[in-house]
Amino acid sequence: MKQAYLYDGLRTPFGRYGGTLSSVRPDDLVAGLAQTLLARAGLDGSQIDDLILGCANQSGEDSRNVARHVVLAAGLPVSVAGQTVNRLCGSGLAAVIDAARAIKLNEGNLLLAGGVESMSRAPFVMAKATQAFGRDAQMFDSTIGSRFPNPAIVARFGDPTMAQTADNLAQDFAISRDQSDHFAATSQAKYNAALKADFFADEISAVTISAKSVHKNNEQVSQDEHPRPDSNLASLARLKALNTNGVVTAGNASGINDGAALLLLGDEQSALSLQRAPLARILLAAVVGVLPRVMGIGPALAIPKALERAGLALSQMDVIEINEAFAPQVLACLKQLNLAAHDERINPNGGAIALGHPLGASGARLVLTAARQLQRISGRYAVVSLCIGVGQGIALVIERV
Repeated sequence: MKQAYLYDGLRTPFGRYGGTLSSVRPDDLVAGLAQTLLARAGLDGSQIDDLILGCANQSGEDSRNVARHVVLAAGLPVSVAGQTVNRLCGSGLAAVIDAARAIKLNEGNLLLAGGVESMSRAPFVMAKATQAFGRDAQMFDSTIGSRFPNPAIVARFGDPTMAQTADNLAQDFAISRDQSDHFAATSQAKYNAALKADFFADEISAVTISAKSVHKNNEQVSQDEHPRPDSNLASLARLKALNTNGVVTAGNASGINDGAALLLLGDEQSALSLQRAPLARILLAAVVGVLPRVMGIGPALAIPKALERAGLALSQMDVIEINEAFAPQVLACLKQLNLAAHDERINPNGGAIALGHPLGASGARLVLTAARQLQRISGRYAVVSLCIGVGQGIALVIERV
C-alpha cells in the first residue's frame, strides 16, 4: 500500500464572529489558500486529483458542496473534482483522512484537503409551512447547534446545547470552575507565547478584504482576531456561567469564528515532482460514537483507538492536540486518558479557546499545527483529535519525516 504525506499547508487568520472576515464568503476564503498553495508548489492545478473540504453548515453560501465551488473560484481546471464532507466539528480532519486514504488506495497522487466555516455568514433557515397560508413554520439560526430536531431522538437522548454537554462532563468528572478557568488562561498564554515567537507566521496566509469605498484601500488581515492575551484568572472569574450551577463561560469555551485551512497531500513520488521533503506522514485514524450528553469525551476514546491501529502508545506521542471546544471537556478527556493538565505535549501553542473554532476548519488546522510543532521540537509522533457534536470523536496519528 502507498503512503500518504503532508507536503504543505496554510490557513487563514481566524476571525471573530462578525469580525473582519465576516465580509468574505467561505468559498472565497479557501480559494485564496488554494491559489497560494499551488503557486508555492509550482503547480498549475491540473495535477490535483481531488479537493476535499470539511464544512459543518452547508446551508448558506457553502452551497451544499463548497469544495466544488472552491475549485471554480480558485481558477483550477474544471477537470479537478471537489467533495465536501460533514462530520460537524471533525469535518476538516475527516477531509484530511479521506484524502490520505485515497492516496494510500492509489486513487490519487496529489490532493488538496482541509476545511472552512464562516459562522458569521451562516443563514437563518426556515421550514416550509405545513399547510397553505400556515403560520407554524419554524426558523433556526444555523450558526451553531441543532436545527429541526427529531422528536424521537430528543425523547431518547435529549437536545442539550454544546455548553450543557461540557457542563455534564464537568459534573461527571468533578471538574471545577477554577480548574476550567486555569486551563483557559493557560491556553491564552501558550498562544501568546507562540505568537511572540512567530510560530504562526508560516502557517497563516493573509486575507485581502475589499474596501467598501473607492476612497479607501483594501485591508490585509494576517492576525487571528479571537485571542485575548490579557485574559487571566481574575478576569475569567468575573464571567457569568452559561448554565445554572455550571462551569462553562464565554472565557473558557472556544469561539464562534470564521476561517479556513488547506493542506497539500501526496504520495512518495510527489516529493520528486514538488522538489520538497514532506512535513509528516499520515498514519492511521479512528472515529467513535459516544452519548450526545457527553459528546466532548469523544477524543478520549478515539485517541486510544487510533494509536492501537498505528501500533503506538500515548507515551510515544511528542505532541497531543485535543481541540478545545470547552475547557472542562478537554480536562475530562485528560482525566480519562490519565494525562496531567500541565503535560507540555498537550496543545503546546494554545488551542481553540484562544484561536477560535471555525467548525469545519479546525481539524485541518490542528494537523498543520501539529506537524509544524513536530518539526520545531524534532519530535516524531503527534496525535490530533476533536470532539464532535451529537456524540462523536475523531483522531489521527501523524509522524514527522
